[in-house]
Amino acid sequence: MARIFSFLLIWMLLFSSYLSAQTMQGLSLSGTISSEKTEQMEINLFDSEQKLIKTEIADANGKFSFNDLKPGTYRLKINRNGSEIYHSDNIALADNTSLSPIDLKIKSIEGVTITKTRPLIERQDGKMILNVENSIASTGNSAFEVLEKAPGVNIDSNDNISLRGKGNLLIQIDGKNTPMTGSDLANYLKSIPSSTLDKIEFITNPSSKYDASGSAIINIRLKKEKRKGTNGSISTSLGTGKYIKNNNSFSINHRNKNINIFASYSLVYREAYNRLVLDRNFYEAGNFKKAYVQDNFLKFKLNSHVAKAGLDYYLNDKNVLGFSMGLIANKFNVNGDNANLTLGSNYLPESTFNTRNTSGDRLTNLSFNLNHKYTIDSTGSEISTDFDYINYSSASLQNFETRTHDIATHLDKLDILNGDMNGNLNIYSLKSDLSKNLKNEWKLEGGVKTSFVKTDNDLKFFNINNGIPVPDLSKTNHFIYEENINAIYGNTAKKWDKLKIVVGLRLENTNVKGTQLATWQVNKRNYTQLFPSAVFSYDITEKSNLELNLSRRITRPSYNQLNPFKFYLDPTTLKAGNPDLNPQTTMNYELTYSLSNKYFATLSYSKTSDNITDILKPTIENGQNVTVQTNENLSSASNFGLNLIVPVKVTQWWDMNNSANFYYGSYTGNVSGTQINNKGNFTFNINSINTFKLGDGYTAEVTGNYKAKEVYAYLNASANWYLSVGAQKKFKNNSVLRFSYTDIFFTSNLNGQTVYNDYIENFALKRDSRVVTLSYTYNFGSSKNGQPRKTGGAEDLKQRIGT
Repeated sequence: MARIFSFLLIWMLLFSSYLSAQTMQGLSLSGTISSEKTEQMEINLFDSEQKLIKTEIADANGKFSFNDLKPGTYRLKINRNGSEIYHSDNIALADNTSLSPIDLKIKSIEGVTITKTRPLIERQDGKMILNVENSIASTGNSAFEVLEKAPGVNIDSNDNISLRGKGNLLIQIDGKNTPMTGSDLANYLKSIPSSTLDKIEFITNPSSKYDASGSAIINIRLKKEKRKGTNGSISTSLGTGKYIKNNNSFSINHRNKNINIFASYSLVYREAYNRLVLDRNFYEAGNFKKAYVQDNFLKFKLNSHVAKAGLDYYLNDKNVLGFSMGLIANKFNVNGDNANLTLGSNYLPESTFNTRNTSGDRLTNLSFNLNHKYTIDSTGSEISTDFDYINYSSASLQNFETRTHDIATHLDKLDILNGDMNGNLNIYSLKSDLSKNLKNEWKLEGGVKTSFVKTDNDLKFFNINNGIPVPDLSKTNHFIYEENINAIYGNTAKKWDKLKIVVGLRLENTNVKGTQLATWQVNKRNYTQLFPSAVFSYDITEKSNLELNLSRRITRPSYNQLNPFKFYLDPTTLKAGNPDLNPQTTMNYELTYSLSNKYFATLSYSKTSDNITDILKPTIENGQNVTVQTNENLSSASNFGLNLIVPVKVTQWWDMNNSANFYYGSYTGNVSGTQINNKGNFTFNINSINTFKLGDGYTAEVTGNYKAKEVYAYLNASANWYLSVGAQKKFKNNSVLRFSYTDIFFTSNLNGQTVYNDYIENFALKRDSRVVTLSYTYNFGSSKNGQPRKTGGAEDLKQRIGT
């Protein structure tokens, strides 16, 4: 297999050399800017897909010219001092074209330039985009909290993320997959301050160019400096809910003709809490047997250091070399107090216990990327190659002290359990992508990728009831997981006057092996699957478009979802992986109508086989009733949805960004002897963000969100809502002062019920979500725009490690 992929990489390089020799003779497009000030006028040329083709600087007379272009449709955007001041309609280029003078005098009032900002919510190339930088309510938050309140996103009590009712998502940061799910992913996202975020992309139906993993993709894009010269920013925020939260970040970028150097650093300190109240009822043959009434309070302290640095070197007009490295170092300390009352079959108290949980978790992430981009011709054709190495090392020390009191005998008992876990994960990835624009609006894309993953987790538990550590072999384990995925894909696109078609096919070969050293149980899987995708886009009128989108996806179990380790939260609650999990496969279909690239309506349907579902299920351990948080495969899951995006300009100073998701989820399967058939409900969530321009640099914002009750397999989640407000002041020295007050009525908490034939659990979860924050950001440097740098590949490296 390795020889095959080496051959394919060599073939692609040879093929690209041939294509570069076939470059078409180009056309020219020129124009003149009529303005009182033409200095620092930067003209950017985009193609019909909004891809940046070239950048020119107007001369002293406002003249500019683009040469060596192919026939097609283009659009101009003009920047002055780093801000966009003009964008054109579509320009059809069939012969050498000159433009009438572009009059920008109307854009200038007494020397003050009127700039255009990105909308808070927009859609581009099949993606729904949330421009976080424009959101005042995100001030002082983490990436997790911004994502939690994003339109269409839901996060349950176990920190599992779903989008429009679909779970098992692929979460990326700058196109690179995060190697975690559930609470581990939540803790990782909490270490990333919102001040470093640019936007969040929601890709509900990815093409074959993307990795086939995940039912959909959420890509969190970090800020990137695009201007020439030396630029940077400094940001700090201080917030308080029940506890203090402090975010600080610094970034700097230097760019000239031949080199681009960048670096950034963030320091985060956050304290927060989770309070989970549980009422667990166990039954036997329909008769009540036992109940646990619990009140769990966990306080978290997070210290995080996030750093990144790199450079891009422009060897010539066709070749760019890039290198970047990153470091994330997290310290996550937990102090928990779990009070429990046990009721017997007669509903009378039998015993109590109190568990004190203290743990110290350490996570270190090192990443290295080496990339090369070769520009084949002036039409935007290129070859890009990326090599990535990523390492995650973790360590966790846990201490559980449980004091049990038997009410009948008045006897007390003390149990002390210590856990020591060390983990190491290494990822290697090599990928190469080819994109070639041909005559008559044809476009070809292709690529290959291979990745290797090895994770080694060693967990030891010790009983210290007599003051001497004694290994607990029933809980101790050592798990090694190895994975190799090889992929190849191809896309073909053709554009006519009103119709555009993109058809693609991806092939992935997967080889996995999981080994439990404690029992020498080995699980192996090898399979090869095809993943087709297609997009049909038709322009009904100049302002309206209809797009049909379909794709097949796969979700492989995460590394820790397969890990059989048992993590104890208290004597009655534990988390464990399932080494027998199968991957799930999903077919996605979407039909989107857009008007003026502003209003959107999307009908969607997805069908999933072997749906991986995070569940709480009852079981018996050492003769006691316990609850296990784990994953099981359901037979199937279906999702029907309607998504609406409706912005409204109420007045010149009041803008509303409204979105609504209506969907019906249906689930079939059998867990713990409980069969469900097409179980689900119709539900919806509505989000409205209102922005008020008050003048003199002042802006205010009010955000409201409502989520209706939802049935997700065995879980029934109740409705919740929140209201947040914020304000900001922009100063002439390029600084911004922001204030935000999130969840002001403290109503975004989760409540619900899990139901099996012999088990019913009611839960209520509260988080530290009502927070007042004040932040200050100062931007410094030059104002010349340049090309955005490349941030690296590895677009499908690291999804699956957490639980």
